[in-house]
Order: sequence, then C-alpha cells, then structure tokens
Amino acid sequence: MPATSQTARAQLRTPRERARAQTIADIVELGRKHLAEHGAAALSLRAVARDLGVVSSAVYRYVGSRDELLTLLLVDAYNDLGDALDAAVGTVPEEDSEGRFAALARAVRAWALAEPARYGLLFGSPVPGYRAPAERTTAPGTRVVNGLVQILDGAHRAGRLAARGTVAVPPGLAADLEAIRRELNAAVPDVLLARGALVWTSLFGAVSFEVFGQYGAGTFSAPDELFEHHIAALADLAGL
Repeated sequence: MPATSQTARAQLRTPRERARAQTIADIVELGRKHLAEHGAAALSLRAVARDLGVVSSAVYRYVGSRDELLTLLLVDAYNDLGDALDAAVGTVPEEDSEGRFAALARAVRAWALAEPARYGLLFGSPVPGYRAPAERTTAPGTRVVNGLVQILDGAHRAGRLAARGTVAVPPGLAADLEAIRRELNAAVPDVLLARGALVWTSLFGAVSFEVFGQYGAGTFSAPDELFEHHIAALADLAGL
C-alpha cells in the first residue's frame, strides 16, 4: 500500500471512517490482483467480492461499479508511479538536470517492468466502455509530465538548457504551450517546451515497446543498454 494512502487513512477521525477506508483499500488491492491475472476488460466486482469473502451487494456499498473500481485503480497506479519518480529524482542534486532526467526515465521503466498490468491500464489500450473522470485522474495522471517540465524549466532558468536546432512553432500549438506554461508556472520557451513534449512521448514509446514486447523476440539482446542509449539521446534532444 502506498505511503500516501496509509497517511490518508491515519488522518481519518472515527473508527467507522477508518474501517471504510481499509475496506476500500482491500478492494483496490484485490482489484490490482485481478487486473494482473485477468486484464482490465475482465474486471468484476462480483469476483472481487468473492475473494474478499463477502456478498457482492456488500462491495457495492464501498465501490459502486466496475467503472468506479477502474478509476480507483487508475488513481492508485498513477500515484504509485508518481511516488516512485519523485523518490528517484529526489536523490539527484537540482543542478544536475541531465541526471534528474535520467533518474526519471529509469524510474518509469523500472516501475513499468515491475507492474506491467498496471502500466497497461495507464498507457495501454483503452478499456471498452470506460471513460476516466478527468476531475479525479488528471492531477495524478500528469505527475510524470509535470516532473519532466520542472526539470526542463529548472535547467532553462539556470541557463543550462540548450536551444540548438529550432523548428517553428505554429500559432495553434503556441497557444497550447502558453496554457501549459501558465498552469505549471514555467518559463521554458515554445521551441524547448514543444521539444519536451516529444521527449515525453518518446520516453513512454520506448517503455511501451519493451513492456508490450513490440520490438519482437530477440531483436535486442541488451535491453538495459538500449534504454540507456535512449536516455542519452532524449536528454540531448531536450537540450540537457
């Protein structure tokens, strides 16, 4: 159970609140197990209730539907990934922007390889019939890209972000980038922020190819070295 969830439960005031939070945590834990064994599309609250040792109607008092369970699993996984990245990046000095990016990238890969089913829920094929509620999933779901932007912004403010090789940013994209800058209180200019978006999607593309076996069996015999090469190339692309 992530430490943040444990802290949240500890702050609940009444025994009833704590018991409810613990039951929901147990349901989420079983949901993770079922996700790994059967996949997101086959998630069933009835099956979770059976493993929990209660009738299905009892589970519905805590988690109202399969979609609600999926949302809880999404938030849980996004925060678990975000916590892993924060811990990894936090070990690298702020002035070492390239090192912080490498720590972020390695943490994404390590978490994804350790949690392929949860990674697939976050970044794989959409679950048929399910639409994640933005008001609950956007904040945890953007922790990785926010962390990347903060690394780029810190390097830019310190004068360490190289602006070599420019590609014109069209007006419509510039408006989107300005909105991102305002939301994150960042100062990275358009060209470098747009390049950062390419780094972000390329990082997850590389991780997804490895997690989902899309390179093909035997294509790369040294996946660690391949990924380290990706990190160096993406850091160079970002201007770090």
